[in-house]
Amino acid sequence: MSDDVDVPESHPRYESLLTRHRIEAGVDRGITSRQGLIAQGRGEAYDYLLGERTIDSADRAARAAAAYLLSADHAVVSVNGNAAALVPGELVELSEATGADLEVNLFNRTEERIERIADYLREHGASEVKGLTADGRIPGLDHERAKVDADGIGDADVVLVPLEDGDRAEALGEMGTTELVVDLNPLSRSAQVATVPIVDNIIRAIPTATDHARDLRGDPDAQRAAIEAFDAEAALTDAEAAIRGGV
Repeated sequence: MSDDVDVPESHPRYESLLTRHRIEAGVDRGITSRQGLIAQGRGEAYDYLLGERTIDSADRAARAAAAYLLSADHAVVSVNGNAAALVPGELVELSEATGADLEVNLFNRTEERIERIADYLREHGASEVKGLTADGRIPGLDHERAKVDADGIGDADVVLVPLEDGDRAEALGEMGTTELVVDLNPLSRSAQVATVPIVDNIIRAIPTATDHARDLRGDPDAQRAAIEAFDAEAALTDAEAAIRGGV
């Protein structure tokens, strides 16, 4: 990625320093809000306690999420500023592997930021990006994240919401939407209300889900098995135990 800082891979904090720099570069580009810096630091603390690794329950969650995306009538991957800064190309690859739409959705929404993020995703290979029309609305929300494309998130039966605020996650659930959440805090509202909570760093979770999608693609039986085998409550309990064990 062109925004990566020159950090030797032998550095013990290589991945952490890389992600911090990507968020900083995102702020400089006008993609990420300054509040995103705080969110990144909070997530990094949880990842440190997880051992900066993908635990088994998170891998199973990523597989279930991939299965949901593949088996959906209309799947959408929601993209905010931090997600765009951290894994733009990886989100495009997941979209291509699953057939899911990409839609920009922001709490601190401006038309300029929406356009910049959409352009950034296109720079990383996206052929189409939704979120600019904003001709739909999620009921029950009185802030900018309520604005969605009517033929995007507004019409989706499955939505992946990485690094999501809990209020919209709850509102989507009220609409009957199947929610797939990437959140390093298993106690967050987003993780708690998700059909599939992936408690993992987004830089690992998105590529892992893409790998599973490629493995499951074209095999409805395997997709169904991955969904049926996943237990959200058990995954959250496992993640919390892993974090507490790291304290």
